[in-house]
Amino acid sequence: MYEDCIKSTEDYYFVCDNEGAWSIVLESLAIIGIVVTIILLLAYLFLLRRVQDCSLWNTLPTQFLFLLGVLGLFSLAFAFIAQFNQQTAPVRYFLFGVLFALCFSCLLAHASNLVKLVRGRVSFSWTTILCIAIGVSLLQLNVDFVVLLVYVLFLMALTFFISKATFCGPCENWKQHGRLIFVTVLISIIIWVVWISMLLRGNPQLQRQPQWDDPVICIALVTNAWVFLLLYIIPELCILYRSSRQNCPLPGNACPAPAYQCSFRVENQELSRDC
Repeated sequence: MYEDCIKSTEDYYFVCDNEGAWSIVLESLAIIGIVVTIILLLAYLFLLRRVQDCSLWNTLPTQFLFLLGVLGLFSLAFAFIAQFNQQTAPVRYFLFGVLFALCFSCLLAHASNLVKLVRGRVSFSWTTILCIAIGVSLLQLNVDFVVLLVYVLFLMALTFFISKATFCGPCENWKQHGRLIFVTVLISIIIWVVWISMLLRGNPQLQRQPQWDDPVICIALVTNAWVFLLLYIIPELCILYRSSRQNCPLPGNACPAPAYQCSFRVENQELSRDC
């Protein structure tokens, strides 16, 4: 045990305890997650000036906001590693629902935009997509922790069905984005079902309540945050990077309607060659 742990209060014992395996693992995963998220935020700032496809660029501000929410989730893990007290309780109850609502609202806004794009329609503007994400996340009522969780579950279900709607449409190139959101939300639903079941039935049956309550929630929190990064953000970043290396989308990716917007100069060159 570290010397500063002995001098610290009991409330923050698990933050620097080197004997509890769960706290060490979760702290390490949370710290690594914070570092990776900051790197991804810088990568998105770099791509803001490189991506020329308007339909792809319009989702960048919302995905940047999504990354800020993921960064908050990794940071929130330390509030659950510390003991439950008057300082950590408000942080837990308020930020847990708010941050998850923000993340799923961003996914919902992106999926709603993809429903238009897979059908060959023009993308929403970046301000519209961002306002949808922020507006939906602000609809929650901070009355009770259970109410916050119910609202997050509602957002998860809504995003799941809307992302499933992105599978139907003539524009195949946009469906890969919908599949990323669909898989991310599906895994998130499984994580939430598991941790809620453990909290309500598993821990009482194993006679580990309330000892295991904080570890269960914290494990779900960190795991879901990593799911957001590995299954959604990093694949999206790879797609954006490939797009940034092209002046215009490839001809094979074109849709019947003008879902992509190229420069007038390139269009004029193509028309002159046809003539």
